Amino acid sequence: MQPLKQERAAASANQPGLLAPDTTGMNFYRADPALTDLLKLHLPDALFRHIEPHLDRLGGLAGGYLDECARLADRHTPVLHQRDRFGRDSQYIEYHPAYRELEKAAFGEFGIHALSIRKGIMGWPDKYPVVAKHAFTFLFNQTEFGMGCPINVTDGCAKLLNNFGSDALKARYLDGLTQTDMSKLTQGGQFMTEKEGGSDVGTLTTTAVQEGDHWRLTGEKWFCSNADAEVVMLLARPEGAGPGTRGVGLFLMPRRLEDGSQNHYRIVRLKDKLGTRSMASGEIKLEGAIAYAVGKLDRGFVQMAEMVNSSRLSNGVKSTALMRRAHHDAMTVARNRVVFGQRIIDLPLARRQLMKIMLPTEQALSMSFLTADALDRAEAGSQDAAALLRILTPTLKFRATRDARKVCGDALEMRGGIGYIEEFATARLLRDAHLGSIWEGTGNIVAIDALKRAVGRHGADAALAADLHARLDDSANVPQAWRNRLGDLADRAIGFAREVAARSDNEGDARRATSLLYHVASAVALAWEGGRIHEMRGDARRLLLSRMVIDHRVSPSDPFQLTESPAQRAITGHLLDERAIGMAEVGELLTAA
Repeated sequence: MQPLKQERAAASANQPGLLAPDTTGMNFYRADPALTDLLKLHLPDALFRHIEPHLDRLGGLAGGYLDECARLADRHTPVLHQRDRFGRDSQYIEYHPAYRELEKAAFGEFGIHALSIRKGIMGWPDKYPVVAKHAFTFLFNQTEFGMGCPINVTDGCAKLLNNFGSDALKARYLDGLTQTDMSKLTQGGQFMTEKEGGSDVGTLTTTAVQEGDHWRLTGEKWFCSNADAEVVMLLARPEGAGPGTRGVGLFLMPRRLEDGSQNHYRIVRLKDKLGTRSMASGEIKLEGAIAYAVGKLDRGFVQMAEMVNSSRLSNGVKSTALMRRAHHDAMTVARNRVVFGQRIIDLPLARRQLMKIMLPTEQALSMSFLTADALDRAEAGSQDAAALLRILTPTLKFRATRDARKVCGDALEMRGGIGYIEEFATARLLRDAHLGSIWEGTGNIVAIDALKRAVGRHGADAALAADLHARLDDSANVPQAWRNRLGDLADRAIGFAREVAARSDNEGDARRATSLLYHVASAVALAWEGGRIHEMRGDARRLLLSRMVIDHRVSPSDPFQLTESPAQRAITGHLLDERAIGMAEVGELLTAA
């Protein structure tokens, strides 16, 4: 990557004397030992050792050069041009050079969009498992959330094409979608949303009429991210097909035709968005656009829905990345800012607020890699993992994306007034965080999916119960009393979810039931991780996070009772001080009042 002329001297951001230093210059990989621990748990040793230098490089770029590129790209948003300089009708989107630098890193150097599809990226002879891929997703999105969408939809296009496309379509388009050579890369898009309905896909009005070996599409797509993508997957209703989602087909629509001319659709305008400003989202009008059927015409919605697990997992990982960046920022301020003669981190109320930032961040990290591991096992053929994935993805998507809004807001407040100023990352983090809970289904839609479909229709709760109890059984060094408590809470949370799913008049409790599944599952995951990490390097701190989840996110509280017991203060101290803690001391704190 070539140096980019910067608008500010980033190197001076953390000079002594500043009242509130930021994370400029931080290596986000080295600053996150929990990420290293979880990757060691979930990946073979040889693969972990191979990717660690690349993660270290990305961590350094994300806290430095790429972070400055992200700030510039967010400020200098894409511009839609309707004609070229000769006056010819030729639409194109102009991007700031900083955005192009971000593309070179994400698509070129690290190939995040193709890690689980194409062999040989970054010198690894095979494809990467989902866990490894999302380690890179996690680090990159700490610096730039907007480009997370083009990465994800390009990945999704390639998977849809690979899974359902004809040999001819694969030969024409698959290589470009998975390229890391920027001169050969063709980015993807997925144009789904229409005015008539976002989540209600069955109401779409885009039509498809067959013409020889291709189809002509007519209609409008209302919210199209990566609007100038070269290859687009979209849904349309073939002529004569029935209503609802069963009458919908999946189509591949190229941006340019074989003679190099633009396909017959227009970008009407770009969206003026709250967040993800660096990336172009637009409204698209299809005017007889040429497209090709992908898979069976009457299975379009089902085929697209198979990508939902991957998309929602990616969404959860990206929201986790925003939380981790916010956590880094809040801790940097708290450790370095002195107020009333004390560091912020030493003030009791600030410590409590910092824990409210740390806890959901660590929950989301654990749940992200638990879900990624389930996806890896499901793609390897495990039916149990496939059932587990069916409940984990909407659960992760529902809770982690909502927590990100609160965490990023609290981190902004930890910085104070200048946290609201766009020169710092916190304002951008908060703006971007609001997309996660809308993208791939709003909170209500996803909670209903978790309860009514995953539990009520598919019985995925049984797979979750089996997995949680298996992890507790696999945690012999975790105190038995704590394992018993977690096992009881897991049974109660799953029982409540079943009760909500059983009757339509219980739908109003779907959000609460989904949150309980998330909190209890994360508490079990944290306990399992704590036991394993203690075996690796003698640190059981994540077990303390397991207790904090139960105390603060599951157990009922009396609003008139003091909550900061000596044990709670001790746990907070261990977690904020980030020192290793042995199992014996953890065992005492787990059961202390």
